Amino acid sequence: MSALVLIIDDERDICLALKGILEDEGYEVISAFDAKEGMNKIEKEGPDLVLLDIWLPDIDGLEVLKQIKKRQPFLPVIMISGHGSVETAVKAMKFGAYDFVEKPLSWENTIPPIKNALKLSRLAEENISLRQRLPFKYEITGKSPLIQNLREQIKRVAPTKASVLIMGENGTGKELVARALHHYSPRSQGPFIAVNCAAIPEELIESELFGHEKGAFTGANSRKKGKFELAHGGTLFLDEIGDMSLKTQAKVLRVIQEQCFERVGGTKTIAVDVRIIAATNKNLEEEIKKGNFRADLYYRLNVIPFEVPPLRKRKEDIPLLVEEFLKEFSVETHLGRKKIAPEALELLIQYDWPGNVRELKNTIERLVIMTKGDVITAEDIPAPISRRRTSGNFSLFGIDNFKEARALFEKEYLKCKLAACRGNISLLSQTIGLERSHLYKKLKGYGLI
Repeated sequence: MSALVLIIDDERDICLALKGILEDEGYEVISAFDAKEGMNKIEKEGPDLVLLDIWLPDIDGLEVLKQIKKRQPFLPVIMISGHGSVETAVKAMKFGAYDFVEKPLSWENTIPPIKNALKLSRLAEENISLRQRLPFKYEITGKSPLIQNLREQIKRVAPTKASVLIMGENGTGKELVARALHHYSPRSQGPFIAVNCAAIPEELIESELFGHEKGAFTGANSRKKGKFELAHGGTLFLDEIGDMSLKTQAKVLRVIQEQCFERVGGTKTIAVDVRIIAATNKNLEEEIKKGNFRADLYYRLNVIPFEVPPLRKRKEDIPLLVEEFLKEFSVETHLGRKKIAPEALELLIQYDWPGNVRELKNTIERLVIMTKGDVITAEDIPAPISRRRTSGNFSLFGIDNFKEARALFEKEYLKCKLAACRGNISLLSQTIGLERSHLYKKLKGYGLI
């Protein structure tokens, strides 16, 4: 099919001359002689490309360009002008024009840019089409009322620009919710950048978020873009934001308010367009009372609050999750499709899963790898999942295997101490005398973070 080109220019002779050049190349051509008529034809005719004059009798051409890009961001627009300047051309490109062509118009300065713009537009459409056909791997599995309500909330909030604060225990799937919000938003074609605020040392967090200039500090051998800059046009996910220092919180608040920042060691102001989604396993209102979190940042982030339910409150979803993980790990490990016996599944359902979905996933991966047969039985289920509680505690003396007993003790000990430290890993490290990075690996391995 030939492409349809719309010319918006108040000079009828120019429109007629361009029409002749374009029709000789096989394009279909329609014209409009002012901005209002042009916008109407864009809506009704659906052109593949627009040639837009800078000077129009009713509205400035650059303003028309902004309106076109707001309504149809992927429609290629080439600006034309007999009174062009470098400043005007730069503005046009900044507002989304594909190219800027000066009059008098000829085949040489008109047809090549049009062909290139249409080719690029077709590639973009094909890319979007392919992406839409790919399965979205961040769907939230479950049929429980809590999960159904969560999915409905995501679909309702995703198209908006509102900041979102996701709350929930460790391992519940807060990042999954954040990715779903990005996927169903108008920013889905842009980047999704995730930052774990708890895993980055305090002295490096500002460099990670805002980037740095060469020589800003010892070891800064080159310029580096920060996460805010990398997330431009997309979504920035700040995970475990409750562990961010007050100093960094102040800078993040300023970026959210002003949508601009400076790199560490830099003086140039960088403007960004980023949607913020934050997540935490802490009660931020309590942290505000303790002086650990800024109230103004909390209110900026908590425009739309999301609560991700723990697995123990939606046990009817466990069979679906188990089936999904069995399928996933059977493919990844190349060990063949494994099934789970009803009595083994019942043990999984009865367990409270303090590490939530992450702990369940880790357990299924272990079972797929370690189970010799094609069916996972109750005997294959490891402690403490397969054992009942005794007087409020797990019975360590009923476990014959030393490694299992030690792992069970470590997990329960760390879980208890982490709760006593209110989820503060740095404080826990100091309290029990374990180096922070080693402690972090243990907590992650046991599904406690």
